[in-house]
Amino acid sequence: MKLAIVDDIKNIECDVLIINKFIGKETSNELINRFAPENFKGEKGQIFVIHTQDKTPAKQILAIGLGNETEINNNIIRENVAKAIKKCAQLEAGKVAIDFDTKYNYGAPAFLGASIANYHFDKYKTKKEKHVKELFLSSNVDLEAVSKAEVIAESMKLTRDLSNEPAQFATPSKLAEIAKSIEGIETEILEKEKCEELGMGAYLAVARGSVESPKFIHMKYIPQNPKKRIAIIGKGLCFDSGGLDIKPANSMLNMKDDMSGSACILGVMKAISKIKPDVEVHGIIASCENMPSGSSYKPGDILKAMNGKTIEVDNTDAEGRLTLADALCYACELDVEEVIDIATLTGACMVALGSIASGIMGNNNDFVQKIIKTGEIVGEKYWELPMWQEYRDNMDSDVADMKNTGTRYGGASAAGMFLKEFVSDNVKWAHLDVAGTAFLDKPQKEFSKGSTGIGVRTLIKYIIG
Repeated sequence: MKLAIVDDIKNIECDVLIINKFIGKETSNELINRFAPENFKGEKGQIFVIHTQDKTPAKQILAIGLGNETEINNNIIRENVAKAIKKCAQLEAGKVAIDFDTKYNYGAPAFLGASIANYHFDKYKTKKEKHVKELFLSSNVDLEAVSKAEVIAESMKLTRDLSNEPAQFATPSKLAEIAKSIEGIETEILEKEKCEELGMGAYLAVARGSVESPKFIHMKYIPQNPKKRIAIIGKGLCFDSGGLDIKPANSMLNMKDDMSGSACILGVMKAISKIKPDVEVHGIIASCENMPSGSSYKPGDILKAMNGKTIEVDNTDAEGRLTLADALCYACELDVEEVIDIATLTGACMVALGSIASGIMGNNNDFVQKIIKTGEIVGEKYWELPMWQEYRDNMDSDVADMKNTGTRYGGASAAGMFLKEFVSDNVKWAHLDVAGTAFLDKPQKEFSKGSTGIGVRTLIKYIIG
C-alpha cells in the first residue's frame, strides 16, 4: 500500500474517504450527518457508508465510530481504522483517504491499522486478495510519527511474510541470508563447527535430525555511546515435526510458524537499522529444524549446554527451550544488561491464555512490568505467569542436572524455569511465550488468518522508548 501525504485531504479524488464519528457529535461530512440512520451513534466499530453521487471528489464516504472523544487513544484508532480498511477492500476501493475531525494525533496509529488490515499473504495464489492500493493522509498529522509507523509496518510485513511462508522457503539458510541483507546491521553467521567449539550441545542436538544445516545468527547494531545494551532472541525452529516424539498430523500442520520468534527478531532489527536508536541491540537466532531421522537426538539422551549444565531429554518435542538455552548463554556473554527472548514455546501457554494474550515471565519484576506496559501502549497484551521453584523441581533428573520437561501441568511456567537456568544472575531477563498469539486460525481484530507479527511493535517501542 502506497502512502501519500496531501495538503487538501477533503478534496482528494479517491474511491472512499474515511471520516470519524464520535458519540454525541456530528461528523465533518454533511451527507453522513443527513442520511445516517438513528442507530449510527458513533459507537466503536460502527460503520456507515454512503455514495456521494459525484457531489464530492470522493466516490463514497465511510464513517467509522470511535466511541467517546475523551477516551480516544492509539489502540482505538488503529483497530477501528483497520475495520474501515477491511470494508474498503470489500468495496474494491483502490484509493482511500483518511480525514479525522479530532485534535488527537491520529496519523501514525491510523496508518499502522490500515497497513495491518491491508496485509494478505497471497504470494502463491494466482487470484490475489482484494486490498487498498493507495492511502492518503493529511499533511496536518504528525509526519515524524507516521514515518516511524511506516518503518514498523514494513517490519511487521517482513515478520508476517516469513512466518506465513512454508518451511521449504523459510529455511535456516534463508533466515541467515535475510539477516545478512539488512543494511546498517553487522551480521555474523555461526556455522555448525563454530557452535560445536562454543559447546552448544543442546541447540546442535535438536538440529541433528535434519538435512538443513543449522545457522546461529548474531545481528549487531552498535551506536556510539549507547545508553544501554540489550539482546533480543527469537526461537528459530523453521519446522518442528516433534522429532522422534513426533507430533500428530493436525498438530504438525502449522509448524512452519515455529520460527515466528526469529521472524520477529528479523523484523525488529530491520526497523532498528532505520530508526537508529542510541541503544546497542543484539539480535540472536538459533535456527534449525527438528526432524525425525536416523541421526535425530533421542529420548533419554543427555545434552550439555554452553554453560556446562546437563539436560536429560524427556521429550524431543520440547526442543525450542533447548535451542534457546544455548542462545541465552551466548547472549549473556555479550556484556548486555537486558535479554528478551520471544518464542512459540508451549501449548500450555496457548491453553491458558488463548490467542488473546502472550505469556511473560522473567527474573526482574520491574523489567517484566515495563514490557507489559509497553505492550499495552502498542496494543499487544502480555500476562505474567508465575515462576515458582515447584515448577523447576518437577524437572529434576536422576542422571543429569535437569530434564527438558516436567509434568503435564503448568507447562508454560516450567519452560520458563528451565530457561532461567541459562541466564546469568547479573542480567535482567524476560521470556515471551507467544504460542497462542503468533499465528491465528481465523481473523481476529485487525488481523487476517495466519501470522500476526506479534512482538514486533512491543520490542521496537521498548528499545526506542
